Amino acid sequence: MSGFSTHPDHDFDVRIHDALGNAELRESFHGAMHFLRDKRRTQFPDPNALEALRDRGAAIRDRALARLPDLLEQLERNCTRNGIQVHWAETAEEANTLITGLVNAAQGKRIVKGKSMATEEIGLNSAFEAAGFTCLESDMGEYIVQQANETPSHIIMPAIHRNKASIARQFHTQIPETPYTEDVDELIGTGRRVLRRAFAEADVGISGVNFAVAETGTLCLVENEGNGRMSTTVPDMHIAVMGIEKVIERLADLPDLLRLLTRSATGQAVTTYLNLISSPRKQDECDGPRQVHLVLLDNGRSRIYADRQLRETLRCIRCGACMNHCPVYERLGGHAYGTVYPGPIGQVVMPQLHGLDRAGKLTQACSLNGACGEACPVRIPLPDLIRRLRHEGVTQDTGSPVKGHGRQRKPAEALTWKIWSLIHRTPWLYSLTTHLATRARKLLPPWPRAWTNHRAPLEPAERSFREMMEQRGRDPGGKQ
Repeated sequence: MSGFSTHPDHDFDVRIHDALGNAELRESFHGAMHFLRDKRRTQFPDPNALEALRDRGAAIRDRALARLPDLLEQLERNCTRNGIQVHWAETAEEANTLITGLVNAAQGKRIVKGKSMATEEIGLNSAFEAAGFTCLESDMGEYIVQQANETPSHIIMPAIHRNKASIARQFHTQIPETPYTEDVDELIGTGRRVLRRAFAEADVGISGVNFAVAETGTLCLVENEGNGRMSTTVPDMHIAVMGIEKVIERLADLPDLLRLLTRSATGQAVTTYLNLISSPRKQDECDGPRQVHLVLLDNGRSRIYADRQLRETLRCIRCGACMNHCPVYERLGGHAYGTVYPGPIGQVVMPQLHGLDRAGKLTQACSLNGACGEACPVRIPLPDLIRRLRHEGVTQDTGSPVKGHGRQRKPAEALTWKIWSLIHRTPWLYSLTTHLATRARKLLPPWPRAWTNHRAPLEPAERSFREMMEQRGRDPGGKQ
C-alpha cells in the first residue's frame, strides 16, 4: 500500500501538532539533519568552486528542459535501438496498469523493487498488492519502513526517523529466528540475508532512474547498497520508471550532475555503485535481464512545464538537500507532510500534482527563510515558487495554470488584506489608523490566541513611529 494521502491538507494541523509533541522524533531529525549538513559541507570546501558547479548544474538542467519534448523523443529512439522497450504513461493510474500488465505478460508474481520516488508517487506497491503480486522493497531503508507498514520520511533516507532499538525490535519480531540485537552491522546482515533470497527468486525487478541520457539511450542509477544493481540485473525482466523531466541531453552532462547529487544528498564524493543501463542482456552475455522496459511518467509534469516560472520545479535532481537545510522539516520530519515528497520541494511539487485544493496548506509550512534555495544544488528558487503557489492559492484569476487555484482563499482574510492595502496606499488614512491604534492600545482583546498561547500579548506603542520621528525633529535632544 502507498500510505500517502491524496488529500494532504486533511489533518495537516493534527500531524504538525503530533510531530512537534514527539520529543524522540525531533531529537532524531535534529541530529540527522546536522550530520548531513556537516557531511555535505566537507564535500564542498571551496565556496567558489561550489557556486561554479551549481551554475553548471542549473545550466545543464535548464538546457534539457528547454528541449524536453525533443530530448524525450531522442531518448525513445536510442533506447529502442538499444533494445529497451519504451512506454509512455500520462497518469499514475495509466502507469500502474501498464506496469502490472507487463508483469502479468511475463507471468511474474514475485517482484523486487529498488528505491524509486516515481513508483512511490504513483502508488505502485498498492497496485501490485491489488493485482496479487508480492513486491519487496530492496533498499534497506525502504525495506524497514515497508515491513513496519510505514511510509518513507525522507526521499534519500526513508527510515531516518527510526533508531536502531526500534529496528532491532522489528527485526526480532517479524523475521523468524532473528535474535534481538542493536548491533548495526548485524541488523544490516539480517536484512541482507532476507533480500538475497528475494533477489534470487524474483521474476521482475523495478527501479527508478536518476538521469536518462538522450544521446545514448542510457539509464543512470546511483546507489550504495548494491540492491539497485541486483534488482536491475538478476530478474529476467527489469522495469525502470522515471519522470519525464529526468532526461538530460549528453553523457558529458552526467559527471557534474552526479557530483552535485551525491555530495548534496549523502555527503559522498561518489556513491558505491553507479549503474549505466543501455540494453537488455545480449546474445553472447551470460547475465542481465532479458527484457528492459522504460516507463516515461508524466503525471502532471506537462502542466508544470507549460508555466515558465513553475517549470523550474522540474530542475530538481531529488537530492534532498532542501529538506536537510529546512528548519521546518527538521522540526516536523517527513510524515507530518503526508506526501511522497516532503519538505520544501514537496511544498512545491505536491500542490502542483494534487492541486491547491488538496495540498495548498503545505505551502504555509514555510518561514520563507530562504535556506532551501541557498542549498539547492541546481538553484531552484524554492522560496519564490512557494510564494507563487501561495498567490495561486488565493487568486481569483481564472486563467491560473495550477489545479485548485483560488481554493485557499478565505473571504475574511481577503477583506483584511484589502483594508490593509487601502490603509497603506492612503497617507491620511494611515495616519488616522496609527493614531487611533496607539491611543486605543489598551482596548485590544486578548487575541490572537495562536500568538498569546506562547508569547506576550501584542501591544502597540504609545505613539506611532512617524509621530516619534516628528517629535525628534522638533526636539533633537528630547526624550523619544
